[in-house]
Formats: sequence, structure tokens, C-alpha cells
Amino acid sequence: MAAHRIGLVVPSSNVTVETELPALLNRHAAADFSFHASRMRMLTVSAAQLRAMNAQRERCVLELGDAGVEAILYACLVALMAGGPGEHQRVESAVAEQLAAGGSDAVVRSSAGALVEGLRALDARRIALVTPYLRPLAEQVVAYLAAEGFEVAAWRALEVADNAEVARIPGDRVMGAARDLDLSGVDALVISACVQMPSLGLIAAAESEFGVPVVSAATAGAFSLLTSLGLPAELPGAGRLLQPGVRQAA
Repeated sequence: MAAHRIGLVVPSSNVTVETELPALLNRHAAADFSFHASRMRMLTVSAAQLRAMNAQRERCVLELGDAGVEAILYACLVALMAGGPGEHQRVESAVAEQLAAGGSDAVVRSSAGALVEGLRALDARRIALVTPYLRPLAEQVVAYLAAEGFEVAAWRALEVADNAEVARIPGDRVMGAARDLDLSGVDALVISACVQMPSLGLIAAAESEFGVPVVSAATAGAFSLLTSLGLPAELPGAGRLLQPGVRQAA
């Protein structure tokens, strides 16, 4: 099988994306992957620390360019959405330009852009979401998605500021937050709008319980990387987004 080298730009305190993304992509039937991360310092999910973290981007991109990666995922959703509407497009373009200047033609995606891409692939317009963020940052995520044309009908912020603690949020707390939402008429539920909040063990159970497509930052990232590489976006046990036969019927 063909092997693909994936670069990840991650917050220094993130321990989830390097677990969940390989767990997803290594289910692929037609390709093999290796994963290579570069880290930006960030401990607390606050506006100030997110800005300081983003300022480290160019160093991380240089490091991943040295590794000869085929695709890069900028894996911090709120860091871009807090930058205001369209920020994922600006950052993805800037990273692609930086790579091209160094002779790399790697494709560039972000967790923020991947979530938008995944929801559009589901033809979802009215959505609900669960975030781990403090309310002011969660409100920025809601506003960002609204600017992309989605109606955020219901949402919940778990109000966890410590990024290391986000990785330890138990699944039953996330599912409880989803149960508290009014999901009437929604086209999709975003069970984890954060690559640090664990999600893979929740997707199938949430789809079964709530009867709507369920996505997370992790599954959306996998979908975006696969499509950008021209590979079938089909992974078992990862929800309707990654089941092409039922995606559009959802």
C-alpha cells in the first residue's frame, strides 16, 4: 500500500490529536500513514496564549517541511476560529506559501477548515455542538461557524481552561452535555469541537442515540486529509462523515 507522511502542528500540551488521528487513518484500507508533529507552546486555552501560540507557526512549518511531509494539519481549531471569520483560509494559504518557498508542495489543512468542510460534505446547515472552552471562546467558535453559513441551533461550553485537563474530560460528561441540547431539527452534532477533547469512543454511540450524523474535530480532520490526498474518505466506525454510501443520505 502507498505510504503517506502526515505533518501535525499541535499545541505543546496536546496529547489527543497524535492518538486519535493515527487511530483513525490507520483504519484505511488502501493506504499507510506516518505522523510527524511539531509543537507550539500553549498550556491554557485563553485568547492571549492562543495568540502567542500562533506566533510560533512558522518555526513549526519549517520543521515539518524538513521532514518531507505530504500533508500538514494545523491542529488547533479554536486558535484559528478566535482569529475571526475566514482565518482558516488565511492561515492555510500562508502555510502553503511558506512551504512552496522552501520547495515543498505539501497540501495544507486545518482543524477549523476541516470542520467546515466536513459539515458541508454532510450537507448540514443547522447544527449543534459541544466545546470544552470557556464561554467567551466558545462564543467565538459559534460566531465563526455562523459566518460560514451554519445555523448553530444549540451549543454547550464545558468551561475547561487548562488544556491538559481538556484531554481528561470523561466521555460521559461530553455525552451528558449533548443530551442537554435541544437537537430538534439539527442536521449534525459536533460532539467535540476541539482536537484535544477525546471523541472517538463517542461517535458511534452518539449517532445511535441521537439519530443524526455526529462529527468531531478528529473525524473532520481525517476526512479533510484523505480528500486532500485524493484518497477514499472511508473509515470504519468513524461516523457517517466517513461512510460515503450513507453520507449524503444522512
